[in-house]
Amino acid sequence: MIREARYDEIVRGGYGAASLSLESRPRTRSGAMGSSRVSVVVLVGVGIVAAIASVSQGQDKPKPGFKDTPMLPGNKWHVHDSDRPHPPVVTPGTFSTEEQPGRPPSDAIILFDGKDLSQWTDHKGDPARWIVKDGAFAIRPGSGIIRTRQEFGDCQLHLEFATPTPPRGHDQGRGNSGVLLFERYEIQVLDNFNNPTYADGHAGAVYGQHPPLVNACREPGRWQSYDILFTAPRFSADGTVETPAYVTVLHNGVLVQNHTKILGPMAYRTLARYTPHGPKGRLALQDHGNPIRFRNIWIRELKEQP
Repeated sequence: MIREARYDEIVRGGYGAASLSLESRPRTRSGAMGSSRVSVVVLVGVGIVAAIASVSQGQDKPKPGFKDTPMLPGNKWHVHDSDRPHPPVVTPGTFSTEEQPGRPPSDAIILFDGKDLSQWTDHKGDPARWIVKDGAFAIRPGSGIIRTRQEFGDCQLHLEFATPTPPRGHDQGRGNSGVLLFERYEIQVLDNFNNPTYADGHAGAVYGQHPPLVNACREPGRWQSYDILFTAPRFSADGTVETPAYVTVLHNGVLVQNHTKILGPMAYRTLARYTPHGPKGRLALQDHGNPIRFRNIWIRELKEQP
């Protein structure tokens, strides 16, 4: 039996139900106002109990997955393991158009956003002196390479470039630059639109080692893109190569290097050979004397899968 009490009394006293007292004065047959007291009981506690039960059920709900399945080789997880960490959420970016660069993914490190070269230096560590204009930057011929202030290991790199128009020169002298991972492993940038050169010096080549699978070049002056997936080499304590570097490259969305083994640093007219280095290095862009433009450069550091 719940005794009648004022609502504020029940809240203060911690009752499991609230009693609200209302007075009404119904009209009698004679027209006089009679008085009757109506008690309305609001069972506040029912809602509280239901909420607690709901939370409790959510906590007790089992995780999706299994613990009675076989172990995956080489790691500590079962097949469909319910305890395996979920991947972090990344908001995808947008694709570029000829007029407008796309938006990077939410976890990307922005290396050039169209405004300045604050993320870059020259080869001496001084501010980069390439030319920033109209949301892009261009090589200042003769000023030398530029490189990032930060170092990166395994990564996903996106950059966009446009070779000069009207085109000048031929072979390796036309629209030449390079993307240098760790400042040494080069993906060639070149204007090969109706401009033949030696195969392993072609746009999209691992320079001096592996030609691209196809020629995916656009006309001079149009924006082009490289999407590069790079796995850095690993060295043992004595400096020998444990695993070489690998690279996958998409040129304008077309696969031109498919998990290609890199033989060593860029070399001209000789064989590439590894020399040991640390797990991270700077990204560099090459000055080959041609005023190539760049825009929308971003990078994502890649970690081993848990």
